[in-house]
Amino acid sequence: MNRQAPVGWKSAWVVVCILALNVAARADHIRDLQTDAATTNQAAFGHWGADPAIYKQWGTHSNRLIPVYSFGTVAASSSANSFGPVDLRRFSMANSPYRSPEVLKRIYGRIPSHTLNSQADYLDQTNIYDLQMAGFASGKKYVFLVIFDGMDWQTTRAASIYKTQSIAYTSGRGTGLHLQDYTAGGTTQFGFMCTSPHNNGTKTDPNTQTVLNPGGTMFGGYNVEHGGPNPWTPGNDPLYLISKSADKNFLHAYTDSSSSATSMTCGIKTFNDGVNIDPTGIPVRTIAHWAQEQGYSVGAVTSVPISHATPAAAYAHNVERDDYQDLTRDLLGLKSVSHPQVPLSGLDVLIGTGYGDIRKTDLVAATETEPAKNPQGSNFVPGNTYLTDADLAAIDVKNGGKYVTAVRTPGVNGRMHLSRSAADAAASGRRLFGFFGTARFKHLPFATADGKYDPTLGRAAAAKTEVYEPADLEENPVLSEMTTAAIQVLARNPKGFWLMVEAGDVDWANHDNNIDSSIGAVLSGDAAVKTVTDWVEANSNWTESMVIVTADHGHYLFLEKPELLITPKP
Repeated sequence: MNRQAPVGWKSAWVVVCILALNVAARADHIRDLQTDAATTNQAAFGHWGADPAIYKQWGTHSNRLIPVYSFGTVAASSSANSFGPVDLRRFSMANSPYRSPEVLKRIYGRIPSHTLNSQADYLDQTNIYDLQMAGFASGKKYVFLVIFDGMDWQTTRAASIYKTQSIAYTSGRGTGLHLQDYTAGGTTQFGFMCTSPHNNGTKTDPNTQTVLNPGGTMFGGYNVEHGGPNPWTPGNDPLYLISKSADKNFLHAYTDSSSSATSMTCGIKTFNDGVNIDPTGIPVRTIAHWAQEQGYSVGAVTSVPISHATPAAAYAHNVERDDYQDLTRDLLGLKSVSHPQVPLSGLDVLIGTGYGDIRKTDLVAATETEPAKNPQGSNFVPGNTYLTDADLAAIDVKNGGKYVTAVRTPGVNGRMHLSRSAADAAASGRRLFGFFGTARFKHLPFATADGKYDPTLGRAAAAKTEVYEPADLEENPVLSEMTTAAIQVLARNPKGFWLMVEAGDVDWANHDNNIDSSIGAVLSGDAAVKTVTDWVEANSNWTESMVIVTADHGHYLFLEKPELLITPKP
């Protein structure tokens, strides 16, 4: 008996270990789904692209209609027929610009083909700018624009399903995320918008800041029959939304992030790759420029590099979205290729990533359709892709500059480092610049659906799957902490402030066709939204504050069997 007992004990222990492993696997159900989908290129729950048989068919943007959530934009007591000065209904339903040929011509410079729709309920992306300006005009002190880069209705729904572990809705605003459930004292609204650009295919010269072929190769617009009347109702041509319709007469361009962000910060349509310039290359004033001129403080926060398209569109000017170093100079109030004599004033707060991304050259290799190019132009400085050493030194208060700087530092906790720098800047009346990220991957570490930082396989090759070192997690803040630091500095201005917050990792995850990273990015961004609304609740109110939560564009995720995203019960 004594000799047999250990054998039975060992067998039982093996069974316990197997059960524990099975439970652990079920606890990371989304990771398992993604790993299997990326490995086999098939998934029953859904797919990226129009073909259900191919999981990783489409890795870029689409022309889908995009949700808009607003807070502090309608009085709790307002009636269905009574519009206040700040109200989504001024630009949607009966007031949709897509019902008016005159308004469409003003927005696009023409009436796009197959775009006029007498039944349109959707806003245009330029109306996000209009809404912010209306907020300031009505007396708002604090205006927040929160952009989930690349988050369409389907992406939001996937995150909600995971968080609630249920199929809670099939249309409309939805529930489960803070941005969906928070009511802002009855002042919240929901709508959706068209994000199509002025055009795609414009060529430019970053050295001379000129547009070489105004109008490009494909104009923007939106065909409701092909694209669908709202974000949850598909149209009759799945390929239309990715500019691949079989009928060439119905093609419309889908946007990139620079064009779409420009629409939201400048109120104009421009070409893909342009940053705050019109279709001919003329710089346009952003809402941040206007607000700063009126005495407000202005800032931008992002989980991706500081001068990527969306944060760059908060303030900079350039014909080329990838002219990163010059875009950063505009953001920080330094002379640039766009402003060589008199620089822009610069943002009061800029916090993002790009730390550690070092390049010797800016050459982009030729492709089958594009020649080799240097998007940063002839003034590119080898070193950090986004910020030269000389520019970092010039802005630092230690060298007579305007910014208290918080740069990722080995062995230093990123959250504490940024918090101390924000407190210093707020106390001294200085500006704040935060520069973080992972050296290999440029952005903040990606949180996955379960809140861990362990991305699995995506569209990219297995060798490119992101793996973070413990220092990456220790030495970087998260987006919600960046948002807190920005507000702390901006809020010292009694006049008020404008702040852009970008959850940029949603876009990167969707480009990678990675449902695990996509859900994690949405949840991380949702935490930043809660940081904003918590601050308003504690320090302001919904009469003097306004928050717009939206995305710059969609991707092309289809959820065929969304119930499969729910973790199976043991």
